Amino acid sequence: MALEAKMIEPFLDHQVSEGHISYGLSSFGYDIRVHDEYKVFVGTGNPVVDPKSIDPHSFIDFKGKECVIPPNSFVLARSFEYFKIPQKVIAICFGKSTYCRCGILVNISPLEPTWEGFLTMAISNTTPHPAKIYSHEGIAQLLFYEGEEAPEVTYMDRKGKYQAQKGIVLPKVSP
Repeated sequence: MALEAKMIEPFLDHQVSEGHISYGLSSFGYDIRVHDEYKVFVGTGNPVVDPKSIDPHSFIDFKGKECVIPPNSFVLARSFEYFKIPQKVIAICFGKSTYCRCGILVNISPLEPTWEGFLTMAISNTTPHPAKIYSHEGIAQLLFYEGEEAPEVTYMDRKGKYQAQKGIVLPKVSP
């Protein structure tokens, strides 16, 4: 289904693991990669992080083969892969065990039916030490579920605010 529907581009029909944190097709899902573009959270002195009014100056842009996440902080990143989710499919994401065993957590909201774009993900360092992640290597695993019927209203139908996002997108609140 992934190939016919062009759900994941580029799509690897096997898993790459030697010398890398694995990515590509896995037993029952797909291990996605993190791109080399990041927004590192540095804060701006504002005592509250407000998702309805995020200060873009709270982040610095970074591009590189590796990204070091400050202690007890996070970065925003985007997936290497572009996704087009079919009307009867939803995908759920879980962080890779290699990273979670180091206190590095990945948060990505579900990929809803008819959503498409690059994923924006939050990668959190829960440790009191700097933590490294590797660009173009595995960061999370997607599990896909197909429903018997299409939902009455899809992400595209409701003109979702993150539809067809190309880069790392900060939080938005619909007017």
